[in-house]
Amino acid sequence: MARSLKKGPYVDPRVLKKVIDAKPGAGIIKTWSRACTIAPEMIGFTFGVHNGRTFTSVYVTEEMVGYRLGEFSPTRKFTRHGGKMQKEIELAAKQKAQDSAKAAKEDTGKTAAVKKK
Repeated sequence: MARSLKKGPYVDPRVLKKVIDAKPGAGIIKTWSRACTIAPEMIGFTFGVHNGRTFTSVYVTEEMVGYRLGEFSPTRKFTRHGGKMQKEIELAAKQKAQDSAKAAKEDTGKTAAVKKK
């Protein structure tokens, strides 16, 4: 549910004070306030948004105004889908890439040898 228009967007006063006191590009502003809405005054600043474990660096651009800081700092780490079958597919793709890189390297070696003659 959206916040009431009468109240306006929620901008954490502590974060806003840090933004006003700091200079753009001066450093990372650390915050735990993931619910804080990004205001136009925050453009050009880098925030360290806490995701429950570490601080994720978020550089605020013009397109981000109106979104929340927490939307740009994921709290869950996606590993991957699949099991044994997916592992085999990835291994085959990796092997194919290595073979093609090796073939390209050998091919450039032959070309260089031809040019020397």
